[in-house]
Amino acid sequence: MNDKTILAVDDEAHILHVVSLKLRNAGFTVITARDAEEAFDAAVGQNIDLIITDYQMPGQNGLDLARRIHKEEGRKHLPIVLLTAHGLALEKVELAHAGIACCLSKPFSPREVLARVNELLEASGNVPAPAN
Repeated sequence: MNDKTILAVDDEAHILHVVSLKLRNAGFTVITARDAEEAFDAAVGQNIDLIITDYQMPGQNGLDLARRIHKEEGRKHLPIVLLTAHGLALEKVELAHAGIACCLSKPFSPREVLARVNELLEASGNVPAPAN
């Protein structure tokens, strides 16, 4: 078990379930949110080590959420993984300006999500969970 907390954000319940299950099985604490407002409240109100968010959600999208979170004190360098619909092309410049650390296309492999999470936490100086 590790002490890292991941915030998973998606308006599709089955995506939240798959991501949460894989991360919890790897020893992470996982908080879930169904939209950007709920995610923002969790991100600024709790000690979050990394965020995985969907791009297309009702209301605010994942890029807008990332920009908003990174403006908050102490959250500028919070790693954020963006999940996108297969084939949705986002400009690298746009991703960089939003502070997106990694972009994965749906459908994705839960193992790939875990691998990216571990890589990003290691790069940020945090110790990753054991790979499953």
